[in-house]
Parts: sequence; structure tokens; C-alpha cells
Amino acid sequence: MHMREREIEKYLIWAVECRGGKTYKFKSVSQRGVADRIVCLPGSTWFIELKSPTGSLSALQIIFGNEMKQLQQNYVVLKTKQEIDDWIKQCDTK
Repeated sequence: MHMREREIEKYLIWAVECRGGKTYKFKSVSQRGVADRIVCLPGSTWFIELKSPTGSLSALQIIFGNEMKQLQQNYVVLKTKQEIDDWIKQCDTK
């Protein structure tokens, strides 16, 4: 059984708060496709798109991700607890 997106989101919030960070739910009223969460960790800010393990990005989400990469912003798509754990470890080493 696959985890639902909201379960993955709860895990992300917990993992970030354990490291002294904050997560903010983001909904743009003027542009569709923006990341689900803005995550602030000590020393870095991330735009994070959350999906269920079988979920896929919409065309507008892909465009947003590409724009963030072109602007040299921290952007990642996370689909599982393991991906969240791996991402957190990567952030801890920076």
C-alpha cells in the first residue's frame, strides 16, 4: 500500500522540525504549479513539491521546477519517507 501525499507531508514537517526548521504551506493565488511547501532549515531555504509515490508532476509544476533551477534556487520533489530522509541527510552535510 502506497502512502498518501498528506502522510508524506506530515513526515516532512516532523523531519524538518526535528532539525530546528520550519515548513510553510504555500498556495499562490496568481500562479498555478508552485511548490507545495517552503522549507526553511538553518542556513537554507527550499521549495518542495510533495507527491505520493505514484504521483506525477503537472506541466505547470515542471515549469515551476525548471524556473527555480534556472534561478539557482533549492528545489526538490519528494515522494517517500526515504526520499525525505535522504534529502535531510544531504542538507545536514552542507
